[in-house]
Amino acid sequence: MQGERLEAYHFYERSWDGYDDLRAAFEWEVPERFNAAEYVCDRWADDADGDRIALYGERADGTRTTYTYRELAAATDRLAGALAERGIGRGDRVGVNAPQRPETAMAHVACWKLGAVSVPLSTLFGTEALRYRLADADADACVVDAANADTLRAVRDDADADLDLGTVLAVGADPREDEVGFDAALAAADPVDGPVETDAEDDAIVIYTSGTTGEPKGVRHAHRVLLGNLPLFVTGFCDLDLRADDVLWTPAEWAWVATLFDVLFPGLFYGQSVVAYDGGPFDPETAFEIVERYGVTNFFAPPTALRMMADADPSGYDLSSVRVVPSGGESLGASVVEWAGETFDGAAVHEGYGQTEANMLVGDCTALTEFREGTIGPPAPGHEVAILDRESRDPLPRGEVGEIAVRHEGNPVCFKSYLGKPEATRAKLHEGWLLTEDLGRMDEDGYVTFVGRADSVIISAGYRIGPVEIEEALASHPDVADAGVIGVPDEKRGEVPKAFVVPARSAGENSGASASDDLAAALRDHVRERLAEYEYPREIEFVDDLPKTTTGKLRRVALEEREGLCE
Repeated sequence: MQGERLEAYHFYERSWDGYDDLRAAFEWEVPERFNAAEYVCDRWADDADGDRIALYGERADGTRTTYTYRELAAATDRLAGALAERGIGRGDRVGVNAPQRPETAMAHVACWKLGAVSVPLSTLFGTEALRYRLADADADACVVDAANADTLRAVRDDADADLDLGTVLAVGADPREDEVGFDAALAAADPVDGPVETDAEDDAIVIYTSGTTGEPKGVRHAHRVLLGNLPLFVTGFCDLDLRADDVLWTPAEWAWVATLFDVLFPGLFYGQSVVAYDGGPFDPETAFEIVERYGVTNFFAPPTALRMMADADPSGYDLSSVRVVPSGGESLGASVVEWAGETFDGAAVHEGYGQTEANMLVGDCTALTEFREGTIGPPAPGHEVAILDRESRDPLPRGEVGEIAVRHEGNPVCFKSYLGKPEATRAKLHEGWLLTEDLGRMDEDGYVTFVGRADSVIISAGYRIGPVEIEEALASHPDVADAGVIGVPDEKRGEVPKAFVVPARSAGENSGASASDDLAAALRDHVRERLAEYEYPREIEFVDDLPKTTTGKLRRVALEEREGLCE
């Protein structure tokens, strides 16, 4: 089937009297039959656009590759064939545990071509984090990169893992006997004949939350979620200026809703080029080099990345290609906005807001609106956003602080449900509203200000971190009797986790543990191995006891008071 042009998402091709004019005129266009793979890949492959570059790939060792849309379509047909030959079909879930590289994008697209469901997984996950998500998703296969192959193997070799991965495709790693090399699988496979037909409501992807209130939850998104992300991509990420030769890049990992559906797949939907740079930890000088080398026009950078770049010297680089610098995940701050605008030669600097369950809801579009310091912009076209009273769930007057909510019904960006968690799904929805559990306020002109989290989520360098997972990981160490975690301010990352740890000896256990630098280092490594690299506590303070409620629950607010973070 040939994906048709959906006119609703080309509103950038006409002029508007103002943002209110655009918002009033916009209407969703969601075909009953819709497969995301067709729209981000195959529809570009059959004509002159097929020779346009879809993906630029570069590794830290300098290895570079390119894939045209025609080549991307052919490769994903073969990858889909390789998965199909191993029993993967409609509804089956496939983990994608690989960094920023073309094969990562191919894995998602190939799954969708089969009607299967992709499950993005961070390469920073340790064994416990990876095992939980693969088991909870009941994954049948996994595409894994060399960076995390050993972690996945440890999970598979654990007899208690409750995991039955029938197929593992190893990218850039020598496969074990129970694995197959990614390139070898493609070379031997018979390609499928393009995507199967899917309903717009069919599952396409399951993305896990960060476990901010208990265990991480699998967020089920349908194929239509791609369309739901497009309005703010056009306004906030492109500032109403999309061009055929645009080049998009983000230094953030391709394992999150914000990178997959803010940059990668919207860019491919519009036939643009996307850079896939697999270069290890973020380095500001390398970021300047990538922008210059590929002529990046749209540079989605988390605030932490921009702060690090602001401490480097950009004078030796040509950064004039950049037109828009969108950001999100945490507040930018006036100094970062000013620096980015100057450094990138007058580029528009925008903030955006969303979450795993409903991404790309609110953001700037300075082509039609003014930038207001301290706000995250107005709601994007198609999204009805309100501030609700947390008790009554009634809309609050402008200027009052309440819970940010978005109209759920008829909105393609909103999730279907939490995987296997109907009660949590019901708690997330209320009379047509999706409750974000974030606090904010809206001014008279509709600009939203993010105030804080209704839960205790820590946002560090754009990553949403749940303190409960860290506390549980710390408590599993034999020298720890108890632990509490909160977020504390950090100049570079916005926030970092700080742990308050009760050593086992302080609790009367004869473990020989002591509140020392050695124990702190051991605990950081302990968390790294079990969760993710970005989740370990940057600060650890040893205490005799933790503040608890009468029912034994940790009083994080008391820890925040202790740190002078609240009254």
